[in-house]
Amino acid sequence: MIAIIDYDAGNIKSVEKAMQLLGQDVTITRDRETILNADKVILPGVGAFGDAMEKIHQYGLYEVIHEVVRNRTPFLGICLGLQLLFERSDETPGVEGLGILKGEILRIPDQEGLKIPHMGWNSLEFHNQGRLFRGLPKDPYVYFVHSYYLKAEDESIVTATTQYSTNIHASVEQDNVFACQFHPEKSSDVGIQILKNFVEL
Repeated sequence: MIAIIDYDAGNIKSVEKAMQLLGQDVTITRDRETILNADKVILPGVGAFGDAMEKIHQYGLYEVIHEVVRNRTPFLGICLGLQLLFERSDETPGVEGLGILKGEILRIPDQEGLKIPHMGWNSLEFHNQGRLFRGLPKDPYVYFVHSYYLKAEDESIVTATTQYSTNIHASVEQDNVFACQFHPEKSSDVGIQILKNFVEL
């Protein structure tokens, strides 16, 4: 069973639908025991960093997420779910993230001719043989919606980058923790393959 963590963020239903398309038994939940007993756990989300961390604390999910990671259960953060795994964000100064991975979330720099938020399809450049990207063609296109981007402290965890005004760390992997800034559930066949690779870990 795959647990999708419910902390009142947007975009949870589309992740559920993508997983059901792959034939998975999926539960949207904030129940501690359900999350800890799941085979895999997903933290999706669209929204603001500070609001999300407030909800995570409010629902008692901070410790549960850390426990999932300690238990080495495969864990996938998507979009805001990636950002929350890190230490801090320019979006909400002074609010600490989950701190599971080291790095910070910065605002995408303004650049003439580029709109922020970054909404649309960008190609990925793969690094460090990420397990989520098995069987994918070179430079595949995926769908992004964000105004803030990850700068990971340790580049050895970065499995994909994209260029949009700056070099964006688009995906990371460390032990049992995986995360994507883009939306695999909205990225057509490429995204479905990425989710399938996560399911098959």
